[in-house]
Amino acid sequence: MPQERKFEHITTDSHLVEFCEKAAGSEFIGFDTEFVSENRYRPELCLIQVAADEQLAIIDTLAVKDVSPFWNLLVEGSHVTIAHAAREEQLFCFRASDRTPANLFDVQLAAGFTGLEYPASYGNLISRLLGITIDKGETRTDWKRRPLSQSQIEYALVDVIHLRPLYDKLTQKLKSMERMEWLELETQQRTDALVRSEVEPQWHRMPGISSLSRGPLAIVRQLWIWRDKEAKKRNRSPRRILPDDLLVEVAKRGSRETRKLKAIRGLENRIAGGTLGAIADTIGDALDLPKSEWPQRLPRGKSMNLGSLGQFLTTALGVVCRSNQIAPSIVGTAQDVRNLAAEKLGMVKLKEPPAMANGWRRELVGQLIEQILSGRIAIRVDDPRSDNPLVLEEVQDFE
Repeated sequence: MPQERKFEHITTDSHLVEFCEKAAGSEFIGFDTEFVSENRYRPELCLIQVAADEQLAIIDTLAVKDVSPFWNLLVEGSHVTIAHAAREEQLFCFRASDRTPANLFDVQLAAGFTGLEYPASYGNLISRLLGITIDKGETRTDWKRRPLSQSQIEYALVDVIHLRPLYDKLTQKLKSMERMEWLELETQQRTDALVRSEVEPQWHRMPGISSLSRGPLAIVRQLWIWRDKEAKKRNRSPRRILPDDLLVEVAKRGSRETRKLKAIRGLENRIAGGTLGAIADTIGDALDLPKSEWPQRLPRGKSMNLGSLGQFLTTALGVVCRSNQIAPSIVGTAQDVRNLAAEKLGMVKLKEPPAMANGWRRELVGQLIEQILSGRIAIRVDDPRSDNPLVLEEVQDFE
């Protein structure tokens, strides 16, 4: 039988205000959300679970009309906000308050800075760090259905009751490794990037547009903006309005004539009903812009695959990350390694310094990769039977 826990089930505005007033002096506020996102423009929030010091609560956001007192609670004060994989949670908060949670500690990100895998599930972190196995039987539940069952409530509460113990374990480890500052800097950088993605058009991130000239890019930009507005109006995923691949294909064709658009295979079957005319008009709007207002071509450097050198450097990244107990996927991707190497070798000139050339990443791996490129550091096999068979060492006869 699941353990019954004492908690407040909040279904009215007045009860939420009362709870937030009590929780305002908390030292720690852990929270999680349950939502449905399938085929929607934005996820629909159905539930918020909260652990404010010793107080537990479930906020029924389908019943409470004004959830702003909770978001204001999160963004104000000196408490630590604890969450796991908090991307959507931050977005819910930002959309409601124009601010993100104060002093965020994401246990998933923090775990990666201690050498655990990243991204790690909540259940895996609890098992690895607390020695507890949790039941995830409600993973596929429909959180819009009411009333909530006892198993749904227990599942929801489990998602927050372990956040503080995880915080304590991870903070102790991070302090001993002198990485609290690294985590804080990385958290802020990721939060800033998340906010930018929410408030700035992201058309330039469309796949398949790096080789397009300025005219097609103008069409991509206008179609992306139109698609986003249409998706919001219909409350549908933008890709259900006009799929990415078709958007780019339409831009390449560069025609505003519906007759020619209909000739694109699969177009009419894969776009939202009644939008073909609007797509044609949007293309026309882009083409009618003065050329001075067309986007500049996206920067393209020389090929940065680097062949076997790129593979070698990626291997080196893994070696140094394992030896320093940090998840490689937090430090950077294979492309990040190639970017750094390509710039150091004069193959490309980037508008901004490579990620690994800055901050804690440079301290951890950036300088090391520069030494490998110069021949000062080599990789060799140490113990082929070990889980970590490769080691880095200085080249003794380097001049």
